[in-house]
Amino acid sequence: MIKYLPNFLTCCNLVCGMLGIIFLWENAAVPSAYFVWAACLFDFFDGFAARWLKVSSPIGKELDSMADMVSFGALPSLFIYQALQGSTTPFLPYVALLIAICSALRLAIFNLDTTQSDAFKGLPTPANAIFLTALPFLQGLGVNVMGNPTLLAVIAVLFSALLVSRIDLFALKFKNFNWADNKVRFTFLLLAVLLLAFFQWAALPVIILLYITLSLGVRVFSK
Repeated sequence: MIKYLPNFLTCCNLVCGMLGIIFLWENAAVPSAYFVWAACLFDFFDGFAARWLKVSSPIGKELDSMADMVSFGALPSLFIYQALQGSTTPFLPYVALLIAICSALRLAIFNLDTTQSDAFKGLPTPANAIFLTALPFLQGLGVNVMGNPTLLAVIAVLFSALLVSRIDLFALKFKNFNWADNKVRFTFLLLAVLLLAFFQWAALPVIILLYITLSLGVRVFSK
């Protein structure tokens, strides 16, 4: 039975995505964000469990993408759509649909691209979902992104483009724990922990921006 653990964790990811959509339906955006983050944990551990147990299957790969599409594609898209409902521009909320479209493209490309094991090309859907659903918490730092529909729509378009871009972003996968081989990963994790300690959930969007910035820095200085 233990060989089914990765698929069970993937299903937990899917359940979190569905619960997040239900809470959005009930106009509870903050609990919905929590379910996105819980889905990210299940998404991390299903891959970890599959590698640890040395089990993989085509159905597991497909199930993972389907769960990710719900939790990290449809849910953040609906999250931003709901946030843009207060806009005076009638069609602005529909910009949020780009998030779901580009997430689907991103997941399809990832399934077919065998070069994305040690690094990603384009922003991973969980990172995008964390960033978007954590934006309301920036109010704790005095930044009200959610109250500015135009800015929020621009962010939605920009991050949708990042999903399908070919920008190299490092993966948090450790083959060993040597500093020389993982200095970027260790640096990122240390800074992320410090940011969370000081700013709590408001740090999450900053951490995703830090992830992108460090990845771009590695690309520039490695040339």
